[in-house]
Amino acid sequence: MLNKTNNIRFFQFILIFSYIIKKEGIIIKKICVYAIAKNEEKFVERFMNSAKEADAIYVLDTGSTDKTVSKLKELGAIVKVKKIHPWRFDVARNESLKLIPDDYDICVCLDLDEVILPGWRKKLEEIWKDKTTRLRYNYNWKLDENNNPIINFYIDKIHTRHNYKWTHPVHEILSYEKDNEIFEETNEITVNHYPDDNKSRSSYLPLLELSVKENPNDDRNMHYLGREYMYYQKWNKCIDTLIKHLNLKTAVWKDERCASMRFIARSYKNLKRFDEARMWLDKAINEAPYLRDPYIERALLEYECHNWSDVIKYVNMALKIKNHNKTYINEPFSWDITPYDLLSIAYFNENEYDLALFYIDKAIKMDKNNKRLLENKKIIINQIDSLQ
Repeated sequence: MLNKTNNIRFFQFILIFSYIIKKEGIIIKKICVYAIAKNEEKFVERFMNSAKEADAIYVLDTGSTDKTVSKLKELGAIVKVKKIHPWRFDVARNESLKLIPDDYDICVCLDLDEVILPGWRKKLEEIWKDKTTRLRYNYNWKLDENNNPIINFYIDKIHTRHNYKWTHPVHEILSYEKDNEIFEETNEITVNHYPDDNKSRSSYLPLLELSVKENPNDDRNMHYLGREYMYYQKWNKCIDTLIKHLNLKTAVWKDERCASMRFIARSYKNLKRFDEARMWLDKAINEAPYLRDPYIERALLEYECHNWSDVIKYVNMALKIKNHNKTYINEPFSWDITPYDLLSIAYFNENEYDLALFYIDKAIKMDKNNKRLLENKKIIINQIDSLQ
């Protein structure tokens, strides 16, 4: 039991500690991680270890039939099971958000196939200001076998507990319900994505169709729906939908407009309507001349048509662009071995064997164990030797 003297000393300590906190600008926050899950048992341990810097971890399980729930609880997560019918990602996310007590300051939304890199909490506390409502941070959506980023962009699923809700049936986003949303941005917090490629995404197309039906003027959802039709090889639907996207008044982001034009061109290419594909790729280049993607896509089209001089022309135009924009729109093939691989093949077919060898070496330097590239190099060297 504390006596009178100890009580006085205790309150003196509190006052001094409070003064130090105020003077040093230290802000103590309650921080949680929250997620939705279904049949994710193989990711549970990695996820929980990643999220353990939080004060609490809340998970809404939407109907797992494996050991996801028991493993989460065993490792300390607070779990609620609730089936969402009809299924919508925004409804599930909002139900998971309801699990978090009102006195939490910052909420970090993760999926179980994601890993937030260690030290994230300390960085978050340093970055977060009194009026901050949301944070943009580094997201590696796709990594190679050596854990190097292939697709990297900013994501913004760290936010205040109040005044946010999730919207859209799929490709859901956070919507702020008040004015004056205040963002911070950092490269010092990173989330890596390790998707389960065996997991079905069959619900995405009908949910995107529903999303566009609910809000036909939402340019983001219209773009996603057109892209999804392309994934399903519904070429004409892709073309029609993405033309609708381009005609929306709110479709002003040039990177996304460029992507819609590229996807239209890709659909025409698959329909063997190459002139129309070229026309749309020219539009894509004019829309976003600072991106490599439309140039490389044009080079890939000319490669299919065996127009080797044009392959060389468009790849070299792409390689002049050194800045890799931090956006999900970028294509991996614009920054991997593809440009050098295309140049090597094109120069070989143009009988420029020394240049073919030069560029195959550049490609191999990026992918040392690629058997096709190594075989191509042997062919090039044999051709050079035969001419000497």
